[in-house]
Amino acid sequence: MLLRKIFALSLLVLCSNPIFAEANSSPQANALAEQHSISADEGIRFFCDPGQLENIEAKVEAYMASLNVPPDLIVKKSERANGVVVYTLNTPKDDFNTLDFRYRAEFQIKDDVVSLPVKRGKKKKLTTVSKKEILLALLQHGRLTEFKGKACDIRALKDHIGIRQNIVAWTENLNWVWPDGESAEWSKKYWKRGTPKRGFPLHEAVNDAFINQNRYSIGCYTATKLVVIQGALDYYHRIEKDTAQLKLLEDRLSIDKDPLVNIEPGIMWNFEESFDPQELNRPGKLLKIEYGIAPKNIVPGDWVYFLNTDPVTYKKTGYEGSNAIYLGRNKFDDYYNDNHHSYTFQQKLGEVYQWRNGVFSRSRDFEKIEPLTPEDIARLSKTPAKGGVLTDLRVFPYFFGYEELPDLPVPQLSK
Repeated sequence: MLLRKIFALSLLVLCSNPIFAEANSSPQANALAEQHSISADEGIRFFCDPGQLENIEAKVEAYMASLNVPPDLIVKKSERANGVVVYTLNTPKDDFNTLDFRYRAEFQIKDDVVSLPVKRGKKKKLTTVSKKEILLALLQHGRLTEFKGKACDIRALKDHIGIRQNIVAWTENLNWVWPDGESAEWSKKYWKRGTPKRGFPLHEAVNDAFINQNRYSIGCYTATKLVVIQGALDYYHRIEKDTAQLKLLEDRLSIDKDPLVNIEPGIMWNFEESFDPQELNRPGKLLKIEYGIAPKNIVPGDWVYFLNTDPVTYKKTGYEGSNAIYLGRNKFDDYYNDNHHSYTFQQKLGEVYQWRNGVFSRSRDFEKIEPLTPEDIARLSKTPAKGGVLTDLRVFPYFFGYEELPDLPVPQLSK
């Protein structure tokens, strides 16, 4: 239940979006969905100069082998004369589900162990989603991820998977404070009401929100943006040590002096009744969007939206819908450690659905909960147009360094 408004004085962001009409209703959103649906290819597609293709195929297959992906799990379609190779998971054509990958014995998926910095320069190890699971999810039926032009490079795929994993890793063990109707709170050393102070690199200010979590009382929408920003900046600062890409990202985020604003494309909110048409073509600073994704097809690191389709409780502030970051292994974010650091897909469906029954606190309103049958879960897993609550949009990082990023609006100087 994520509210997208940032109040001018307090910068308090609740967990919901403002009133909106029907999700994905704009012609632009429908066109994006149609563009995806008419593609016969699913999974990962490389579209390259024909002379590049043999080298790309060799490197992609070596990368898959390094992640212990058995060759019989993959279907490859190569058209070398046209410079096209497509890799798709060897699952039934109507199998779009990525949520149960951890439990499919043939995939042999195990968590990766990564190291994250903590206080006083120390590091801690934690388990997080594996790069193998992220790759297999990208290969599943129900969506297409294309690498073309400069992105016709195995490093583009590796970086994309690495950023997704880093977003998830930083979301695994969060204990931020929920404002509960009060003003947001930020570390006064680095931030002034949600805006970074001068004198510190942006990645340092953002990183402090993860190192000193008890100093931050923030709403869910802000939390979602912070984990995406942290995942990308930290990837280039600490993991890749790529100062050029780090500067590029920090410059994009800071172009309007407000790095937590507009990291996602404006069209994402086109279904709001209060949507400003001037936002329609505004690109995201860090993220792009795709519509028409199949139900239950969610890649770790995706930002997704669950819609409250009940017309009564939908009008209750804070209960219009729920934004979520997918963590793999059938887990979604829990920024405040209210549910042992994560929610399952079934729990997210139930949370949004039970609002219509007056369940706004599972402990206080426990008696109002109506148990969901397997048939209910199956229906709610679909898009709102088909009786479900999961929209078909997915928001995820650009291929930084491997695609030309769209120009951002230049802020007008005040006179």
